[in-house]
Amino acid sequence: MIPTTLGENEPLEVLPISIKRIIEQIDHYIVENEKTARRFIKKISPRKSQPDLYISLLNKFTDKEIIPSFLNPCLEGHNVGVLSEAGCPGIADPGSEVVRIAHEKKISVVPLVGPSSIILALMASGLNGQNFAFNGYLPIESAERKKAIRKFEKISRENNQSQLFIETPYRNNNLLEEFIKTLAKNTWLCVATDLTLPTEFIATKLVGNWIADSVDLHKRPTIFIVQA
Repeated sequence: MIPTTLGENEPLEVLPISIKRIIEQIDHYIVENEKTARRFIKKISPRKSQPDLYISLLNKFTDKEIIPSFLNPCLEGHNVGVLSEAGCPGIADPGSEVVRIAHEKKISVVPLVGPSSIILALMASGLNGQNFAFNGYLPIESAERKKAIRKFEKISRENNQSQLFIETPYRNNNLLEEFIKTLAKNTWLCVATDLTLPTEFIATKLVGNWIADSVDLHKRPTIFIVQA
């Protein structure tokens, strides 16, 4: 399980040198996006031969019936690397599907150290890092989204639990506006964007205080954390 960067920074600024050594040893990969994966591999190991790479695609379009075959190289004695589009594979990422199959086949699974936007945001939020839930995406339709926001705010209040969310980057500003309109003014809201990048922005404020402050999150990868 090979972590990647969260943006276009130099890989070894945020990844340990051990990732470079592993990349140089592995030719078989299971990836979410081939173009992104090849670019990352080339950036971290420029001299590695791209034509010698064997790449299997695992994303929402992948036929589930063929996923077990992605692990055939392991059964033949080869190491296989799992790469996410960004950050840690298997976390908010389809890589978990092939990992579960690996366990069923008694193939050793080795997670490597690297950045997770979910964990980094929680670390920097000042909100509850002992009791939290990652909920992924909220509904797109406004009425359903408002209903879901109120539901998660209630859960947070009753359980003293941080609630984490992501959104498609071009919808970030709309979601922030929805949070500000829907949440109680005394609920905490953390916005963590462009994590590990020079443009990184992290702020935790009561919702009532977010009303007066504006931040442009358009097309910037962002984690939202709510705690009532």
